[in-house]
Amino acid sequence: MDPVLTPDVLAKLRQPRPYPAVSLLMPTYRREPDNAQDPVRLRNLLAEAEKAVQDDPAISRERRRELVDRLRRAVGEVDLRHAEDGLVIFVAEGEHHVWSVARAVPERVVLADTFLTRNLVAAHAAEQPYWALAVSADRVSLWNGDPERTDEHTADGFPLTRSLEDPDVERKEQIGDVPSTFQDEATRQFLREAYERTRTVLASESRPLYVIGSSAALAALSELGPLSRDMFTIERGGLAAGPDSAVHEAVEPLRTAREAAATATIVAELDTARGRREFAGGIDEVWQAVKDGRIRLLAVEEHYRTVVRDEGGHLEPAEAATADTRDDMVDEIVEQALETGAEVRFVPDEVLAGAGHIAGALRY
Repeated sequence: MDPVLTPDVLAKLRQPRPYPAVSLLMPTYRREPDNAQDPVRLRNLLAEAEKAVQDDPAISRERRRELVDRLRRAVGEVDLRHAEDGLVIFVAEGEHHVWSVARAVPERVVLADTFLTRNLVAAHAAEQPYWALAVSADRVSLWNGDPERTDEHTADGFPLTRSLEDPDVERKEQIGDVPSTFQDEATRQFLREAYERTRTVLASESRPLYVIGSSAALAALSELGPLSRDMFTIERGGLAAGPDSAVHEAVEPLRTAREAAATATIVAELDTARGRREFAGGIDEVWQAVKDGRIRLLAVEEHYRTVVRDEGGHLEPAEAATADTRDDMVDEIVEQALETGAEVRFVPDEVLAGAGHIAGALRY
Protein backbone atom coordinates (compact mmCIF):
# COMPACT_ATOMS: atom_id res chain seq x y z
CA MET A 1 0.00 0.00 0.00
CA ASP A 2 1.16 3.52 -0.72
CA PRO A 3 1.94 5.92 2.16
CA VAL A 4 -0.40 8.46 3.69
CA LEU A 5 -1.96 10.91 1.25
CA THR A 6 -0.78 14.50 1.33
CA PRO A 7 -1.77 17.53 -0.77
CA ASP A 8 1.58 17.28 -2.60
CA VAL A 9 1.00 13.62 -3.44
CA LEU A 10 -2.51 14.38 -4.72
CA ALA A 11 -1.20 17.24 -6.87
CA LYS A 12 1.36 14.91 -8.48
CA LEU A 13 -1.26 12.24 -9.08
CA ARG A 14 -3.45 14.75 -10.95
CA GLN A 15 -0.71 15.53 -13.47
CA PRO A 16 -1.20 14.17 -17.04
CA ARG A 17 0.49 10.87 -17.96
CA PRO A 18 1.35 9.30 -21.31
CA TYR A 19 -1.73 7.35 -22.40
CA PRO A 20 -2.94 5.21 -20.80
CA ALA A 21 -3.12 6.06 -17.12
CA VAL A 22 -5.16 3.16 -15.75
CA SER A 23 -7.44 3.63 -12.74
CA LEU A 24 -9.07 0.73 -10.90
CA LEU A 25 -11.60 1.49 -8.18
CA MET A 26 -13.53 -0.99 -6.05
CA PRO A 27 -15.62 -0.84 -2.89
CA THR A 28 -14.30 -3.12 -0.15
CA TYR A 29 -15.61 -4.37 3.17
CA ARG A 30 -14.07 -4.30 6.63
CA ARG A 31 -15.87 -7.25 8.20
CA GLU A 32 -17.23 -10.73 7.61
CA PRO A 33 -19.19 -12.02 5.84
CA ASP A 34 -19.18 -9.20 3.26
CA ASN A 35 -15.40 -9.12 2.93
CA ALA A 36 -15.38 -12.69 1.60
CA GLN A 37 -16.37 -11.32 -1.82
CA ASP A 38 -13.47 -8.84 -2.02
CA PRO A 39 -10.81 -11.20 -3.44
CA VAL A 40 -13.17 -12.44 -6.16
CA ARG A 41 -14.21 -8.93 -7.14
CA LEU A 42 -10.58 -7.82 -7.24
CA ARG A 43 -9.63 -10.71 -9.55
CA ASN A 44 -12.53 -9.83 -11.83
CA LEU A 45 -11.56 -6.16 -11.83
CA LEU A 46 -7.97 -7.06 -12.72
CA ALA A 47 -9.20 -9.24 -15.59
CA GLU A 48 -11.37 -6.36 -16.85
CA ALA A 49 -8.43 -3.95 -16.70
CA GLU A 50 -6.10 -6.37 -18.50
CA LYS A 51 -8.68 -6.90 -21.26
CA ALA A 52 -9.15 -3.14 -21.67
CA VAL A 53 -5.39 -2.71 -22.08
CA GLN A 54 -5.00 -5.67 -24.43
CA ASP A 55 -7.93 -4.59 -26.64
CA ASP A 56 -6.90 -0.94 -26.99
CA PRO A 57 -5.29 -0.39 -30.43
CA ALA A 58 -3.71 2.87 -29.22
CA ILE A 59 -1.38 0.91 -26.90
CA SER A 60 1.70 -0.74 -28.35
CA ARG A 61 2.42 -4.41 -27.68
CA GLU A 62 5.44 -3.54 -25.54
CA ARG A 63 3.43 -1.07 -23.46
CA ARG A 64 0.67 -3.63 -23.02
CA ARG A 65 3.11 -6.12 -21.50
CA GLU A 66 4.49 -3.51 -19.10
CA LEU A 67 1.04 -2.28 -18.03
CA VAL A 68 -0.33 -5.79 -17.47
CA ASP A 69 2.77 -6.63 -15.42
CA ARG A 70 2.33 -3.48 -13.34
CA LEU A 71 -1.37 -4.15 -12.86
CA ARG A 72 -0.56 -7.59 -11.47
CA ARG A 73 2.20 -6.21 -9.23
CA ALA A 74 -0.15 -3.53 -7.89
CA VAL A 75 -2.91 -6.03 -7.15
CA GLY A 76 -0.31 -8.25 -5.47
CA GLU A 77 0.39 -5.42 -3.00
CA VAL A 78 -3.25 -5.16 -1.92
CA ASP A 79 -3.83 -6.29 1.66
CA LEU A 80 -7.52 -7.15 1.85
CA ARG A 81 -7.11 -8.38 5.44
CA HIS A 82 -6.97 -4.73 6.47
CA ALA A 83 -9.44 -3.37 3.92
CA GLU A 84 -11.40 -0.24 4.65
CA ASP A 85 -14.28 1.05 2.52
CA GLY A 86 -12.62 1.51 -0.85
CA LEU A 87 -9.63 0.44 -2.93
CA VAL A 88 -7.93 2.72 -5.47
CA ILE A 89 -5.20 1.48 -7.83
CA PHE A 90 -3.36 3.69 -10.34
CA VAL A 91 -1.03 2.22 -12.99
CA ALA A 92 0.93 4.04 -15.71
CA GLU A 93 4.26 3.76 -17.47
CA GLY A 94 6.95 3.28 -14.85
CA GLU A 95 4.68 3.62 -11.81
CA HIS A 96 1.85 2.08 -9.83
CA HIS A 97 0.07 3.16 -6.66
CA VAL A 98 -2.29 1.38 -4.25
CA TRP A 99 -4.52 3.11 -1.71
CA SER A 100 -6.99 1.76 0.83
CA VAL A 101 -9.43 4.54 1.79
CA ALA A 102 -12.07 5.01 4.47
CA ARG A 103 -14.70 6.11 1.95
CA ALA A 104 -16.74 4.00 -0.48
CA VAL A 105 -15.83 4.27 -4.17
CA PRO A 106 -17.70 3.05 -7.26
CA GLU A 107 -16.42 -0.03 -9.08
CA ARG A 108 -14.80 0.89 -12.38
CA VAL A 109 -11.85 0.63 -14.73
CA VAL A 110 -10.84 3.81 -16.58
CA LEU A 111 -8.13 4.34 -19.22
CA ALA A 112 -7.29 8.00 -19.82
CA ASP A 113 -4.38 10.44 -19.89
CA THR A 114 -4.87 11.24 -16.19
CA PHE A 115 -5.69 9.14 -13.15
CA LEU A 116 -9.27 9.26 -11.86
CA THR A 117 -8.38 11.13 -8.67
CA ARG A 118 -11.71 12.56 -7.55
CA ASN A 119 -12.59 9.62 -5.29
CA LEU A 120 -9.13 9.69 -3.73
CA VAL A 121 -9.34 13.46 -3.20
CA ALA A 122 -12.75 13.14 -1.55
CA ALA A 123 -11.51 10.31 0.67
CA HIS A 124 -8.55 12.44 1.75
CA ALA A 125 -10.83 15.40 2.52
CA ALA A 126 -13.07 13.16 4.61
CA GLU A 127 -10.22 11.64 6.63
CA GLN A 128 -9.85 14.57 9.07
CA PRO A 129 -6.21 13.66 9.75
CA TYR A 130 -4.26 14.97 12.72
CA TRP A 131 -0.79 14.78 14.21
CA ALA A 132 -0.16 13.55 17.75
CA LEU A 133 3.15 14.39 19.43
CA ALA A 134 3.94 12.17 22.42
CA VAL A 135 6.66 13.61 24.66
CA SER A 136 8.86 12.08 27.34
CA ALA A 137 12.33 12.87 28.66
CA ASP A 138 14.05 10.28 26.45
CA ARG A 139 11.71 9.86 23.48
CA VAL A 140 9.51 12.13 21.36
CA SER A 141 7.33 10.39 18.80
CA LEU A 142 5.02 11.71 16.12
CA TRP A 143 1.84 9.91 15.20
CA ASN A 144 -0.30 10.15 12.08
CA GLY A 145 -3.95 9.83 13.10
CA ASP A 146 -7.51 9.98 11.83
CA PRO A 147 -10.88 8.93 13.26
CA GLU A 148 -10.19 5.29 12.40
CA ARG A 149 -6.62 4.66 13.56
CA THR A 150 -3.23 6.07 14.54
CA ASP A 151 0.16 5.00 13.16
CA GLU A 152 3.64 6.11 14.13
CA HIS A 153 5.32 8.55 11.74
CA THR A 154 8.87 7.31 11.19
CA ALA A 155 10.22 10.00 8.87
CA ASP A 156 11.39 13.61 9.22
CA GLY A 157 13.71 12.65 12.08
CA PHE A 158 11.07 10.88 14.20
CA PRO A 159 11.13 9.25 16.64
CA LEU A 160 13.69 11.39 18.45
CA THR A 161 15.44 9.44 21.22
CA ARG A 162 18.27 9.76 23.71
CA SER A 163 19.70 7.74 26.57
CA LEU A 164 18.98 8.53 30.22
CA GLU A 165 21.37 7.48 32.95
CA ASP A 166 18.45 6.18 34.97
CA PRO A 167 16.05 4.35 32.64
CA ASP A 168 13.31 4.57 35.27
CA VAL A 169 13.67 8.30 35.85
CA GLU A 170 10.35 9.33 34.34
CA ARG A 171 8.40 6.98 36.62
CA LYS A 172 10.32 8.30 39.63
CA GLU A 173 9.56 11.88 38.65
CA GLN A 174 5.87 11.08 38.55
CA ILE A 175 5.96 9.81 42.14
CA GLY A 176 8.30 12.57 43.32
CA ASP A 177 11.44 10.52 43.97
CA VAL A 178 13.81 12.74 41.91
CA PRO A 179 13.86 16.35 40.71
CA SER A 180 12.26 16.83 37.32
CA THR A 181 14.49 15.81 34.43
CA PHE A 182 12.72 18.50 32.41
CA GLN A 183 14.66 21.17 34.28
CA ASP A 184 17.92 19.74 32.97
CA GLU A 185 19.61 21.66 30.12
CA ALA A 186 20.25 18.48 28.13
CA THR A 187 16.53 17.71 28.23
CA ARG A 188 15.67 21.25 27.19
CA GLN A 189 17.98 20.91 24.19
CA PHE A 190 16.39 17.55 23.36
CA LEU A 191 12.94 19.15 23.41
CA ARG A 192 14.11 22.10 21.32
CA GLU A 193 15.23 19.69 18.62
CA ALA A 194 11.90 17.87 18.75
CA TYR A 195 10.11 21.22 18.60
CA GLU A 196 11.95 22.27 15.44
CA ARG A 197 11.38 18.93 13.74
CA THR A 198 7.67 19.15 14.51
CA ARG A 199 7.48 22.66 13.10
CA THR A 200 9.06 21.40 9.88
CA VAL A 201 6.43 18.67 9.54
CA LEU A 202 3.59 21.10 10.25
CA ALA A 203 4.96 23.53 7.67
CA SER A 204 4.77 20.84 4.97
CA GLU A 205 1.41 19.45 6.08
CA SER A 206 -0.64 21.51 8.46
CA ARG A 207 -3.08 19.55 10.61
CA PRO A 208 -4.52 19.80 14.12
CA LEU A 209 -1.81 18.82 16.60
CA TYR A 210 -2.41 16.97 19.87
CA VAL A 211 0.55 17.06 22.28
CA ILE A 212 0.56 14.24 24.83
CA GLY A 213 2.76 14.02 27.90
CA SER A 214 3.10 14.39 31.64
CA SER A 215 2.47 17.80 33.18
CA ALA A 216 6.22 18.38 33.48
CA ALA A 217 6.80 17.45 29.82
CA LEU A 218 3.98 19.69 28.60
CA ALA A 219 5.20 22.59 30.72
CA ALA A 220 8.76 22.29 29.43
CA LEU A 221 7.63 22.12 25.81
CA SER A 222 5.26 25.06 26.24
CA GLU A 223 8.21 27.27 27.22
CA LEU A 224 9.38 27.05 23.61
CA GLY A 225 6.16 28.62 22.37
CA PRO A 226 3.07 27.25 20.59
CA LEU A 227 3.75 24.83 17.76
CA SER A 228 0.51 25.65 15.97
CA ARG A 229 -2.64 27.72 16.30
CA ASP A 230 -4.55 24.44 16.03
CA MET A 231 -2.76 22.74 18.95
CA PHE A 232 -4.23 20.93 21.96
CA THR A 233 -2.61 19.29 24.97
CA ILE A 234 -3.45 16.02 26.68
CA GLU A 235 -1.91 15.37 30.09
CA ARG A 236 -1.03 11.70 29.99
CA GLY A 237 2.48 10.29 30.33
CA GLY A 238 3.96 7.04 29.16
CA LEU A 239 2.82 7.12 25.52
CA ALA A 240 5.99 8.24 23.73
CA ALA A 241 6.63 4.60 22.79
CA GLY A 242 2.98 3.89 22.02
CA PRO A 243 1.31 1.56 21.39
CA ASP A 244 -0.70 3.12 18.56
CA SER A 245 -4.01 2.01 20.08
CA ALA A 246 -3.22 3.84 23.33
CA VAL A 247 -2.26 7.03 21.49
CA HIS A 248 -5.51 6.85 19.52
CA GLU A 249 -7.49 6.26 22.71
CA ALA A 250 -5.87 9.27 24.37
CA VAL A 251 -6.71 11.61 21.50
CA GLU A 252 -10.20 10.41 20.61
CA PRO A 253 -12.30 12.07 23.38
CA LEU A 254 -10.87 15.50 22.64
CA ARG A 255 -11.03 14.98 18.87
CA THR A 256 -14.70 13.96 18.94
CA ALA A 257 -15.60 16.91 21.19
CA ARG A 258 -13.87 19.27 18.77
CA GLU A 259 -15.62 17.62 15.82
CA ALA A 260 -19.05 18.12 17.44
CA ALA A 261 -18.27 21.79 18.08
CA ALA A 262 -17.04 22.22 14.50
CA THR A 263 -20.22 20.64 13.12
CA ALA A 264 -22.35 23.08 15.13
CA THR A 265 -20.31 25.97 13.75
CA ILE A 266 -20.74 24.74 10.17
CA VAL A 267 -24.51 24.40 10.57
CA ALA A 268 -24.70 27.91 12.02
CA GLU A 269 -22.64 29.29 9.13
CA LEU A 270 -24.92 27.63 6.59
CA ASP A 271 -27.99 29.05 8.36
CA THR A 272 -26.45 32.52 8.18
CA ALA A 273 -25.70 32.04 4.47
CA ARG A 274 -29.29 30.99 3.88
CA GLY A 275 -30.53 34.16 5.54
CA ARG A 276 -28.27 36.22 3.27
CA ARG A 277 -29.37 34.31 0.16
CA GLU A 278 -25.83 33.02 -0.23
CA PHE A 279 -26.78 29.36 0.10
CA ALA A 280 -27.00 26.32 -2.18
CA GLY A 281 -28.66 23.10 -1.09
CA GLY A 282 -29.08 19.74 -2.82
CA ILE A 283 -26.81 18.15 -5.37
CA ASP A 284 -27.97 20.09 -8.44
CA GLU A 285 -27.82 23.56 -6.83
CA VAL A 286 -24.44 22.79 -5.30
CA TRP A 287 -23.07 21.44 -8.59
CA GLN A 288 -24.15 24.60 -10.46
CA ALA A 289 -22.44 26.77 -7.82
CA VAL A 290 -19.27 24.65 -7.84
CA LYS A 291 -18.99 24.85 -11.64
CA ASP A 292 -19.16 28.66 -11.36
CA GLY A 293 -16.54 28.73 -8.58
CA ARG A 294 -19.01 30.34 -6.17
CA ILE A 295 -18.71 27.90 -3.24
CA ARG A 296 -16.60 29.11 -0.29
CA LEU A 297 -17.74 26.43 2.19
CA LEU A 298 -18.98 23.01 1.12
CA ALA A 299 -20.55 20.69 3.69
CA VAL A 300 -21.22 17.04 2.85
CA GLU A 301 -22.64 14.24 4.96
CA GLU A 302 -20.02 11.56 5.53
CA HIS A 303 -21.79 8.69 3.75
CA TYR A 304 -23.85 10.63 1.22
CA ARG A 305 -23.73 9.15 -2.27
CA THR A 306 -26.30 9.33 -5.03
CA VAL A 307 -26.74 8.31 -8.66
CA VAL A 308 -27.65 11.15 -11.02
CA ARG A 309 -28.14 11.82 -14.70
CA ASP A 310 -27.21 15.04 -16.49
CA GLU A 311 -30.40 16.34 -18.08
CA GLY A 312 -29.78 19.51 -20.06
CA GLY A 313 -27.12 20.83 -17.71
CA HIS A 314 -29.00 19.89 -14.52
CA LEU A 315 -28.59 16.82 -12.36
CA GLU A 316 -31.63 14.58 -11.91
CA PRO A 317 -31.89 11.51 -9.66
CA ALA A 318 -31.42 8.17 -11.43
CA GLU A 319 -32.49 4.70 -10.37
CA ALA A 320 -29.20 2.87 -10.95
CA ALA A 321 -25.72 3.34 -12.36
CA THR A 322 -25.71 2.88 -16.15
CA ALA A 323 -23.62 4.20 -19.02
CA ASP A 324 -25.37 7.60 -18.95
CA THR A 325 -25.43 8.08 -15.17
CA ARG A 326 -22.83 9.34 -12.70
CA ASP A 327 -22.51 7.52 -9.39
CA ASP A 328 -19.61 9.49 -7.91
CA MET A 329 -20.89 13.01 -8.51
CA VAL A 330 -20.50 13.85 -4.81
CA ASP A 331 -16.76 13.10 -5.00
CA GLU A 332 -16.51 15.08 -8.24
CA ILE A 333 -18.12 18.07 -6.52
CA VAL A 334 -15.69 17.77 -3.59
CA GLU A 335 -12.67 17.73 -5.90
CA GLN A 336 -13.93 20.66 -7.97
CA ALA A 337 -14.71 22.68 -4.83
CA LEU A 338 -11.18 22.12 -3.53
CA GLU A 339 -9.75 23.14 -6.91
CA THR A 340 -11.55 26.49 -6.64
CA GLY A 341 -10.24 27.14 -3.12
CA ALA A 342 -13.37 26.23 -1.16
CA GLU A 343 -13.25 24.85 2.36
CA VAL A 344 -14.70 21.32 2.35
CA ARG A 345 -16.05 19.80 5.55
CA PHE A 346 -17.68 16.43 6.12
CA VAL A 347 -20.38 16.22 8.79
CA PRO A 348 -22.27 13.31 10.39
CA ASP A 349 -25.13 11.73 8.47
CA GLU A 350 -28.54 13.45 8.63
CA VAL A 351 -27.08 16.76 9.82
CA LEU A 352 -27.95 18.20 6.40
CA ALA A 353 -31.09 16.14 5.78
CA GLY A 354 -33.18 19.28 5.33
CA ALA A 355 -30.78 20.59 2.68
CA GLY A 356 -30.50 17.48 0.54
CA HIS A 357 -27.47 16.06 2.42
CA ILE A 358 -25.05 18.47 0.71
CA ALA A 359 -24.94 22.28 1.01
CA GLY A 360 -22.73 25.24 0.41
CA ALA A 361 -22.21 28.80 1.55
CA LEU A 362 -21.55 31.02 -1.47
CA ARG A 363 -18.98 33.69 -2.14
CA TYR A 364 -21.63 35.79 -3.92
